[in-house]
Amino acid sequence: MRKLGILLSGRGSNFAAIARRIASGRLDAEIAVVISNKPGAPGLDTAREFGLKAVSLPSKGLERETYDRQVIDVLRQQGVELVILAGYMRLLSAAFVREFPLRILNIHPSLLPSFPGLDAQHQAFAYGAKVSGCTVHFVDEKLDHGPIVLQRAVPVENDDTADTLSARILAAEHELYSEAIALVLAGRYRIDGRRVMLLS
Repeated sequence: MRKLGILLSGRGSNFAAIARRIASGRLDAEIAVVISNKPGAPGLDTAREFGLKAVSLPSKGLERETYDRQVIDVLRQQGVELVILAGYMRLLSAAFVREFPLRILNIHPSLLPSFPGLDAQHQAFAYGAKVSGCTVHFVDEKLDHGPIVLQRAVPVENDDTADTLSARILAAEHELYSEAIALVLAGRYRIDGRRVMLLS
């Protein structure tokens, strides 16, 4: 079974959705390890509740490449094949990306390339966008930039607030991330430039 490594900094609701999908047999994968750069991250407790290996690796005070090497070592020790960012609030170093080329996925709460960076849902709402959504993409050395695997649109309703829009986008994320992971693990794609071409 293909092994996933989860990186998170907070509650990790996308991680929990993936873990539930695996437990129900709807995603053929195994979570080998959950790593957080924040010792008190609720996602670590969630991992333990699922019976998963949970590792706290505090990043405070460490240079990015030094810290990333520690994370890489744990991922390699656990035989991780695909790295999943689930609310991981750190930029990965170029060395990390090179260690797992096209084997790191992230989910972002907007239709990239619109509204990259923090608080994307609030950015979209404040801008007056009529449609927002979420994007699963491969991670490269730039922020929210790698080739897009899947996207899902979420309409902005007249009575939405930034918070209600965020909640509906998050619900879409919980479905889309597992779909993208399954697609990548099955190799049902090829990459042409920046375009991820899905195969039947």
